[in-house]
Amino acid sequence: MTSARAPFLFDGPARRAVHRLKFSGWRDIASAFADAIVACDEIPPVQVVTWVPLARRRLAERGYDQARALAVGLGHRTGLPVARLLRRARSTGPQARRGGAERRAAMRGSFEVTRAVPESIVLVDDVLTTGATAGACAEALATAGARRIHLVTAARAFHDPVPTLRVPHGRAYPRTGPRPGLWLPGEPPR
Repeated sequence: MTSARAPFLFDGPARRAVHRLKFSGWRDIASAFADAIVACDEIPPVQVVTWVPLARRRLAERGYDQARALAVGLGHRTGLPVARLLRRARSTGPQARRGGAERRAAMRGSFEVTRAVPESIVLVDDVLTTGATAGACAEALATAGARRIHLVTAARAFHDPVPTLRVPHGRAYPRTGPRPGLWLPGEPPR
């Protein structure tokens, strides 16, 4: 993983908005989050935008994939192509009540690449918590040839640092505590 970025902390109104996007069918919230990500200059120069795919059962329950909706919104706002590059290789079940080690074990090898991947990618998801899901996706993309994978989420949890995100030559988060916005290795937080 080259970088990880989010405009909001997963708390208060942002948490409620993510939950409404995920569980209540409020798809328009994806557009608002995409606007916030672009407004915060959270999209690095890349070749394509892709997303963390939702499990088939969850897709059937919800009727749409919230990460895909967010990725499409980012593509429209930035002019970047949006492509499905990943699929779930197997079901992992709900992750919300699992700890970090359990999540990492469950997610290991759970994603497959569906087509040739470019060297630089923005990977989109709704929330970054332990980094297990993003890490599993990044591993699949890197194995297929991606060299720069930038994770962009609508919100991130308070964890400092995220242990499963391996950001070369730096930390995923600033030492000063949880802050929304850009956090890149070697750069002071904004």
